[in-house]
Amino acid sequence: MPLCILAGGKTMTLAAAAFTLSWTHSVEKTEWRESWVVKDGKLLVVESSVRGSGAGMEPPEGSTFEDGWWVYRPDLPPQQKLLLASSGATAGGWQLCAAGDCVELGREAASGPIDIRACED
Repeated sequence: MPLCILAGGKTMTLAAAAFTLSWTHSVEKTEWRESWVVKDGKLLVVESSVRGSGAGMEPPEGSTFEDGWWVYRPDLPPQQKLLLASSGATAGGWQLCAAGDCVELGREAASGPIDIRACED
């Protein structure tokens, strides 16, 4: 099932059953990364990692430290969609990578929210 990304009044479609979402924390300037899959028309996070820790971003219980990253599996049910904010306060926007291709989303605050979901058939 393809992935639909709605941002800035435009829709982008990616033929991908899995994707990685990464960003830099606006205060701590620490990189975060999440791996997602599209399953049964919903989005399911399968792994999260953060490079280091800081105020308000402590690794949860059960995390393991691997190659400089705190890695864990979030306890989150499948999601209908991801709604991402665009603050303009970070060094970049959201980086979404799927099937070897990456796109930056929401670099500027004026771009508005970003809606990511499985495309309807």
